[in-house]
Amino acid sequence: MMTHNANVGQLLHLNLRRDWLKLALWLIGLVGLMGGAAAKFNGLYGTQTAMRSIITTLKAPAMVSLLGPFTAAQPYTVAGIYAAEMMVFMGLFVAMMNIYFAIHATRQDEDSGLVELVRAHATGRNAPLTAAILELLLLNLTAGILEALSLQVSGMHGMTTVGNWLFGAGLAAFGLMFGAFSLLWAQLADTSRDATMMSYVWLGSLFIARMATDVQAPEATWLTVYGWIEKLDIYATDQWLPVGLMLAVTVVLGVLTLAVTQNRDVGAGLLPQRKGRQGASVWLNSPLALIARLERTSTLIWLFGLGILGATYGSIFGTAGDLLTSNPTMAKLIGTAATHAANRTIVLAFTNKLAVIFVILATLPGLSTLLRINADERKGYFEALHARNVSRTRLYASIAVYGLLVAVLAFFCGMVGMIAAGQAVMPHAPTVSHLMRAFWGYVPALIVVYGLGACLVGLLPRWQSVIWIWPAYGFFSLYLGSLLDLPQWATRLTPYGWINNVPVAQVQWPTAAWMTLLGLGLILCGGCAYANRDLMVN
Repeated sequence: MMTHNANVGQLLHLNLRRDWLKLALWLIGLVGLMGGAAAKFNGLYGTQTAMRSIITTLKAPAMVSLLGPFTAAQPYTVAGIYAAEMMVFMGLFVAMMNIYFAIHATRQDEDSGLVELVRAHATGRNAPLTAAILELLLLNLTAGILEALSLQVSGMHGMTTVGNWLFGAGLAAFGLMFGAFSLLWAQLADTSRDATMMSYVWLGSLFIARMATDVQAPEATWLTVYGWIEKLDIYATDQWLPVGLMLAVTVVLGVLTLAVTQNRDVGAGLLPQRKGRQGASVWLNSPLALIARLERTSTLIWLFGLGILGATYGSIFGTAGDLLTSNPTMAKLIGTAATHAANRTIVLAFTNKLAVIFVILATLPGLSTLLRINADERKGYFEALHARNVSRTRLYASIAVYGLLVAVLAFFCGMVGMIAAGQAVMPHAPTVSHLMRAFWGYVPALIVVYGLGACLVGLLPRWQSVIWIWPAYGFFSLYLGSLLDLPQWATRLTPYGWINNVPVAQVQWPTAAWMTLLGLGLILCGGCAYANRDLMVN
């Protein structure tokens, strides 16, 4: 065992030196978000009136599907509301952080050839994987401690020391568990892209399962794995059992991953590969067709996944807007027609929040495809294309067009899935054209964010990863902005915040037009910069 992990300490030291800035940025973002939000909650929900209002909102089926059930008992506290709003949301970000670093320290290093160079020296067979495990352990341990301390000094009403440390420990264990899942997928997949895709598909599937059980059968949430983070019951009964379960799963996955890695070669995955064709298809006669072929599996998963996510959310439209059965007194006072109108208004407001989620998620596959221009160029994959009669402008245009098309189609699939399911379960649902206002309203924002990514690809290729800040902040500011009472200028730091309240309101077509032109202009600027700069060399 010692031989298999020889020099793991040196590898861990090198990983930390390489990743220190990314680690620090993630920690600052997560800890700052938790502590800053906790400090602000006293002002938001410090009165009984405000508390009753937000509790009514949190108990609505739509909010239960987004944030989980509100299970706190009276007397209600600000800390209890904070836990109900933030736990599922923070768990999602912590899981994404661990997926990134788990894949980055394993499959991505193998794809770039670093692991092969390391293994050529006096290092153990398992040393790179063990170093990655230790890096995740240090990252989550540090994050958990800092998160608990940030809550401890926030002065939030109703918090307890035990609850604060349980919050930090729960997020740390949750992150470690999803990091362990990603390490296992990294052993099965052939490339870092496949490993990342498998990790996010797994995370998304568990999130959808949690969402469905929270609304329909809360007790079944125990079976979703993701729902364990809700069962901590922080600032109420403070249950430590879910932390133990998450750590137990992490240990089992870690042992399984170490065993699996003994049976594969560096750079190869364990999943069987399908035999390819002897000759290339006639469709692979252009850069656009090549990109479409390479991205085919990823594209289908994103389109299908967004469609399923939309249908899942749309399936609760009947519950989210059913004021008639939940408040019969109101129905008698205002009449059936007025109640149906009120139900539709609630559904439209809910659709606005869902559209934000869909458009931000749809931006991700588009940007991922776009950013491969520099990633594949750096790895030398485009040398064969550059050696032939394929201009850099044509190559850029092929990838940029395909990425934008995938992003728009993914957003469309999410909206269509939601609308189809909503129409099926809600007798007096808003019309399709009314609901599609959200699609037409938010597509320009998607194009602007995509255009910003294109500019970074062409002008500042080494800083292209900065583009992920816009979707991440857009998700935070618009997903929880109203609950945290963020000012309007804070929500408008991303293009998603420039859109009006569609589909409740009409699409502002002048705004949509200039935003679309701006986004397309940014894409063209990125193309011009890419065509005229030096190629990137590994």
